[in-house]
Amino acid sequence: MDAAFTPEQDEIRRTLRALLTKRCGPERVRAAVATPAGYDHELWRTLAGQLGLPGLAIPAEYGGVGCGPAELVLVSEEAGRALLPSPLFATAALAAPLITALGTEAQRARLLPALAGGELTATLAAPLGPALGLLGDNAGDWAGGGRAGGVQARPSGAGWRLYGQADQVLDGHSAGVLLVAAHTGGFARSRTLLFLVRADGAGISRVRQTALDATRPQARIELRDAEAELLGASDEADVLGALSRAGCAAAAVLAAEAVGAADRALERTVEHVRQREQFGRPIGSFQAVKHRLAGLYVQVQAARSAAYYAAWDPAAGGLALAQGLEALRSAASDAVQLHGGTGFTWEHDIQLYFKRASSDELLFGPVHGLRAHAAECAGLFTGRAAVAV
Repeated sequence: MDAAFTPEQDEIRRTLRALLTKRCGPERVRAAVATPAGYDHELWRTLAGQLGLPGLAIPAEYGGVGCGPAELVLVSEEAGRALLPSPLFATAALAAPLITALGTEAQRARLLPALAGGELTATLAAPLGPALGLLGDNAGDWAGGGRAGGVQARPSGAGWRLYGQADQVLDGHSAGVLLVAAHTGGFARSRTLLFLVRADGAGISRVRQTALDATRPQARIELRDAEAELLGASDEADVLGALSRAGCAAAAVLAAEAVGAADRALERTVEHVRQREQFGRPIGSFQAVKHRLAGLYVQVQAARSAAYYAAWDPAAGGLALAQGLEALRSAASDAVQLHGGTGFTWEHDIQLYFKRASSDELLFGPVHGLRAHAAECAGLFTGRAAVAV
């Protein structure tokens, strides 16, 4: 195995960093999240049209670039550094892989080229931590389980009808297509399926929610007898397995995002302690501050290695995400403290990184939950449990 990045991959990183440095500074991030869509449409068109970011992992026969997960991880790391508000994660890491894995040939041919070109965005309407299998075995009970809650589906002629509600849907207020996870069959033939729902269809209400992290917009989706198209050719598809596999890859992408954000928060903190003076000398010259920043640097680099490994082996995605989120939480928390009285204020940009760290843990699972599930899957405690019994 050659772990070094190719010149082409390094060029993707350099090009994207230069573009985001120029067009996605803190002021532009704040302006973008204040728009109705929650992101800069012009920047999104540039990222899609010139760099082909939404289509990086989409097969070339469907208009994509046909790269592997490593390129998407590199791109996500740079997006995390800038806290880029965009539909990239929801479209490229959630919706596109599920359409590729489960969709019919006609559905793939209709949707994937538009997603790859950036003309269409999509998202997954489901509770992300449980649905992606990041916190436990994906049994599908999060979809409603035949009881009240979640989204329910019933056959209607040649199609399906959905009713119910999904909260905290990433980019749900702006996505052109919704992949809605719904429960059907009741108790007799209980199963969870994925459905394609047009965002402008009848019976759909989408409301942008106030989110802790404004750079990752969320919405509440209400479905009232909404018309839907089954994703795939049959209702016997292994939807839960596909969601879990997509979750492993998405976790690697999220881990890289967190690493990028943590790295930038650490950089900004180092810049600050070099300039901020106390007792006639920069506070960065104090040994306690040096030790603290050195520990953060080691933590961020370890998380980066874990994210890169997960790009090669998606099965390690959950553990890499835990390490990435912990590094981001530590870097953002220490950044707020070391920035002193200005670090926690709304006017300072460092609070955006702290909010990203807190929001991602709420959305995708606490660090201890991610680690516990990874340990359970690896059977780390099986032997100890057997001895105790």
